[in-house]
Amino acid sequence: MAAARPSGSWSGALCRLLLLTLAILIFASDACKNVTLYVPSKLDAEKLIGRVNLKECFTAANLIHSSDPDFQILEDGSVYTTNSILLSSEKRSFTILLSNTENQEKKKIFVFLEHQTKVQSDTAQNYTIYYSIRGPGVDQEPRNLFYVERDTGNLYCTRAVDREQYESFEIIAFATTPDGYTPELPLPLIIKIEDENDNYPIFTEETYTFTIFENCRVGTTVGQVCATDRDEPDTMHTRLKYSIIGQVPPSPTLFSMHPTTGVITTTSSQLDRELIDKYQLKIKVQDMDGQYFGLQTTSTCIINIDDVNDHLPTFTRTSYVASVEENTVDVEILRVTVEDKDLVNTANWRANYTILKGNENGNFKIVTDAKTNEGILCVVKPLNYEEKQQVILQIGVVNEAPFSREASSRSAMSTATVTVNVRDQDEGPECNPPIQTVRMSENAAVGTTSNGYKAYDPETRSSSGIRYKKLTDPTGWVTIDENTGSIRVFRSLDREAETIRNGIYNITVLASDQAGRTCTGTLGIILQDVNDNGPFIPKKTVIICKPTMSSAEIVAVDPDEPINGPPFDFSLESSTSDVQRMWRLNKINDTAARLSYQNDPAFGSYVVPITVRDRLGMSSVTSLDVVLCDCITENDCTHRADPRIGGGGVQLGKWAILAILLGIALLFCILFTLVCGASGISKQPKVIPDDLAQQNLIVSNTEAPGDDKVYSANGFTTQTVGASAQGVCGTMGSGVKNGGQETIEMVKGGHQTLESCRGAGHHHTLDSCKGGHTEVDNCRYTYSEWHSFTQPRLGEKVYLCNQDENHKHAQDYVLTYNYEGRGSVAGSVGCCSERQEEDGLEFLDNLEPKFRTLAEACMKR
Repeated sequence: MAAARPSGSWSGALCRLLLLTLAILIFASDACKNVTLYVPSKLDAEKLIGRVNLKECFTAANLIHSSDPDFQILEDGSVYTTNSILLSSEKRSFTILLSNTENQEKKKIFVFLEHQTKVQSDTAQNYTIYYSIRGPGVDQEPRNLFYVERDTGNLYCTRAVDREQYESFEIIAFATTPDGYTPELPLPLIIKIEDENDNYPIFTEETYTFTIFENCRVGTTVGQVCATDRDEPDTMHTRLKYSIIGQVPPSPTLFSMHPTTGVITTTSSQLDRELIDKYQLKIKVQDMDGQYFGLQTTSTCIINIDDVNDHLPTFTRTSYVASVEENTVDVEILRVTVEDKDLVNTANWRANYTILKGNENGNFKIVTDAKTNEGILCVVKPLNYEEKQQVILQIGVVNEAPFSREASSRSAMSTATVTVNVRDQDEGPECNPPIQTVRMSENAAVGTTSNGYKAYDPETRSSSGIRYKKLTDPTGWVTIDENTGSIRVFRSLDREAETIRNGIYNITVLASDQAGRTCTGTLGIILQDVNDNGPFIPKKTVIICKPTMSSAEIVAVDPDEPINGPPFDFSLESSTSDVQRMWRLNKINDTAARLSYQNDPAFGSYVVPITVRDRLGMSSVTSLDVVLCDCITENDCTHRADPRIGGGGVQLGKWAILAILLGIALLFCILFTLVCGASGISKQPKVIPDDLAQQNLIVSNTEAPGDDKVYSANGFTTQTVGASAQGVCGTMGSGVKNGGQETIEMVKGGHQTLESCRGAGHHHTLDSCKGGHTEVDNCRYTYSEWHSFTQPRLGEKVYLCNQDENHKHAQDYVLTYNYEGRGSVAGSVGCCSERQEEDGLEFLDNLEPKFRTLAEACMKR
């Protein structure tokens, strides 16, 4: 079954190929081969009727022409009608001419138009065939879009189809005989909906807004616009072209738009925000690659011109004059203004002022008023009219933002001159210098006068009309004259007084003029020293330790200046003959002498008067308390009532008391230890010698009956006898109270007897270790008897341990184990154990309760 034309039937294979382009399907033939387009019988003007693949025929074609003027061929192979056409029943055709103007190569494509489509089966010549279809557009959504005539196989479309909703349909065609026989397989039919340019391109935004800096270079990108088209991609219907169709203001034209990308760029570098700060463009996008019959849409683009600092601030005047009173601070004396064409209230407009010259002393500062952009000139340090009556300043101004243009194009800073006149002010007296001094001799007579503090009027440089008043006088030594400022001694001056520092006595003076203006100064009275103080010995008590020293050093001082001081002369006051007989003075240096005793005076306290004279003969007598003490150091004699025998009370220090308490505690500890040790010996007398520990004999006692247990150890058998035993026989002569006892059997081969058992006189037999019962009555072995019994047999056992073939030690040879610095959990275990070497000693960790008690008791001891 195949799709066929009315002229006749096709072969089956050819019909299947033609069915792929039914109705409005574009049939793309091989390169430069005939192309058939199925179209309606009536064609409207400027309508797409199909598309031809031109690239398959001639890729280098740059000129496309149609042989029929009713049809137009576009670059992508789209075929459009230029006029309304009514096709006749006959097939109509035209030729597409392709040529390359460079190499003069040409090719042709023949296009055939057919206006009817049918489905036909090859078996229709032999059978009566009924045709039917199924699939989307028939019995599936959208339903009833296509139908086929049952008898003829003609395929029809019932209504218009929107390609943007349905790009293609795949339906199945069936051919059956009236009795239901299907002579042919179902035929898939693909119906592709050919796109029409029925969708306008749409901009993604109604209004585009871009910002660009002024004075930017040519070709600077402003922004990019974009549009979309719902028609079929990669066709002329969606090939968009952008353009600018209007500008406000209209001139000069400063922008261009790339036709395919929509990128807007500048065409001039003369964008000036100060002239025009905004442009409005009317832009257009059109499909069909911008051809006149393409669909188009417009939009608006607003371009804001951003400011750059291309204008410097400029002073409105080149010179200014201001005035200020002297001694005035923190006052505004001038405001300067500037002009700047840049955007207001931006860093390109805001001004920074600076003082370039004339402010070397730091009297002025200039700041910016944030609201008005004016420069405010202020005085921050007082000016002195008497020193300078006029100051000339040079000020400059720049913007906060750096200047954008080259510095060589114009001056980078605007400057102006400010002349500041200083006005005189009646400022009252001036205390300069603030500290003045005079010299006077101490001990000057009351009423002695001297020059005092002097203040002056800075304008007249005179002290007339100034009154003086004393503000502070620590000791009230002087008075001050109100008119002249001179001082007069009111009380005797003393350079050595406590209030004097470095020989200067300070008073504070207040000076005032007739208007009441004042200033304050300090008058320092330098007191010249007078030799009015004799030297003296400050240390009044001297201690001499008679056993270790025979003299003491004494030092004298003089409050006067050194010129009235040392060298000093020391001498004993000869008021009594005893002093001269007992003491002697020897000069050491200018300020010290050595006092020594003679004629072996007794221990005790003595009064020794000493006279000290300075270089000018001023002297004073100091009575020293000299203590002769039986001591090693002076501190030993400080707390004694009697310097010889120490009869005063003795005081113990805290460390001595602590040492006594610790000694008492130590004595108690020793006594407690001795008592406890004697008590333990009386309760548990030690019978076994210490060296028995190395013979593997351990004293074992129990305090309660226990089960019979037998432990074999190569000839050493320990058997526990039950509580029925009447006698008590200790292992080594020690008794076991109210419980079972342990007897040690040492057997080698045969039967051994022990007849030396004391007690009731019964015979006791020690059977072999293989089993035998030992009967024990009241008996007790002495140590000597037990020793005489065990020692020979132990020696024999040790001897036999070395009787192998090679005369070497056997595995159970008795070894001596010494203490290696760390105890063992297993206790004392020798080589005579029956357990194999690989078994280890883990069994000792799981002893019976009574053995654990025994082990704990042994460890505590």
